[in-house]
Amino acid sequence: MDLTRQAIQARIRQIRTAEVTLTVLGSDGKPMANTQVVIGQSRHKFLFGCNAFGVSPLEATDDQQAYQKSFADLLNFATLPFYWGAYEKVEGKPDQARLRGMAQWCIDQGIRLKGHPLCWQQVSPPWLEGLPINEVEKLQLGRISREVTAFRGSVDTWDVVNEAVAMPDYTQETTRIPEMARALGTVELIGRTFAAARAANPGATLILNDYDTSDKYEKLITDCLAKKIPIDVIGIQSHQHAGYWGAEKTWDVCQRFGRFGKPLNFTETTFISAQPKKDQRWSGPNYADWPTTPEGEARQAREAAEFYTILFSHPAVEAITWWDFSDKGCWLGAPAGLLRKDMSPKPAYEALLNLIKKEWWTGPQALTTDAAGEVTFHGFLGTYTIAADKSRATFEVSTAGVSNVRVSIR
Repeated sequence: MDLTRQAIQARIRQIRTAEVTLTVLGSDGKPMANTQVVIGQSRHKFLFGCNAFGVSPLEATDDQQAYQKSFADLLNFATLPFYWGAYEKVEGKPDQARLRGMAQWCIDQGIRLKGHPLCWQQVSPPWLEGLPINEVEKLQLGRISREVTAFRGSVDTWDVVNEAVAMPDYTQETTRIPEMARALGTVELIGRTFAAARAANPGATLILNDYDTSDKYEKLITDCLAKKIPIDVIGIQSHQHAGYWGAEKTWDVCQRFGRFGKPLNFTETTFISAQPKKDQRWSGPNYADWPTTPEGEARQAREAAEFYTILFSHPAVEAITWWDFSDKGCWLGAPAGLLRKDMSPKPAYEALLNLIKKEWWTGPQALTTDAAGEVTFHGFLGTYTIAADKSRATFEVSTAGVSNVRVSIR
C-alpha cells in the first residue's frame, strides 16, 4: 500500500469527505431561493477520543478546569471507567453516582461515551473469591446487564470483553475470571457476555478489545464470528511505550483486522514524551522516574500525527482513543499525556488539534442558494450548522462521495 503523503491525502478525501448538494427549506417547507447562508462543521463523524478518567465535574480547581476545557476543545468521544473491582468495591453497591456525573459532563459537551470494560481478568472484585464458578458467571452476567441497562441512553458503546486472548492463562494477580474462562472456554465466555449486553441494550455498539495483535487474536475473532457472536466492532490497543510501531506496521494491523468486515476502533493509544524504558514492564507500581522531556515531546507529536493520519486514511477505522489525557495520574507513571502534569498542552496536543479541528475540519463559509434553494460545498463527514438571518438548524453529512441533503430552517 502506498503510504506517501499524496496517497494518504487522496484516501482521506475519498473516504472522509463528500461533495454536498444542500437543499435549504424555509419554515413553509419551500426552497429558500437566493438566500445567503453560513455553513460550518460542528462535530466529526469520526470519533476522536480519550479516556476521561480525570474528569471530576464537582472539582473547581484550576487544573480541573484546564483539563476539561482542553478535553472538550479537542475530542468528541470519551471512555469511562467501569472496572468491576473499583466500581463495585462492596457487593451490591456500584459507584453509579460518580460515573453518572462524569457521563453527564461529557453529554453536556456533546461528547459520545463508551464504557470500559464489562468483563476483564484484572481489577476483579475480591468478594468473588471462594464462590463456585457458576455463581461467578451469574454475577458477571448480572453485572453486565445492570451496567448496560442503567446507563442505556447515555453510554451506548461498550468494551464488553477486554484482553480475552490472555484471559485463560492470566496469573499476575488473584482473580476468578481466568478460571471462568477456562471452565467455559474463551469463545463461550465471549458469547455469553455479549449476549447479556445485547439483551440489556439491543441498540448498543459492542466491542471485543485486545492488545494482542498477533494471529491469536485473529483466530479468536474468526472463532467468535463463526459462532455468530454479535461483535459490532474490533478493538485494538496500541500502547507504544516501548517505541513507535511505524507506518508500515500500523497499516498492516489495519489490513489484517479490517478483513473481518467489522469497523476498527483503536481503543487505547499511547505515545510517550520521553525515552522508552529498556525493560518495559506492563504491570505493577508506577515508575517514579519517567519525566517528560522537550526532545520526547517533539517526537511524541511527530509520531502521533503520523499515526493518526494513517488511521484516518484507512476505511475500516472509525475511532481512535488516546490513553490518559494528562501526565498527572498516567498509567505506569509514563509521560503519555497530551497535557503535562500542570495541564499545559504538549506539542502532541497542538499537533492533533491542528489535524482534527483545522486540516480535517470544514470551517464556516458564507454561501448563497440558487433559484432552487440549493448550495454546494465540499466538506468532511459530520454534523453541520446552518444559519440564515436569525434562524439556525443542524444537518448531517454521513456518506462519503456525492451526498444530497435537505435541511429545514425554522
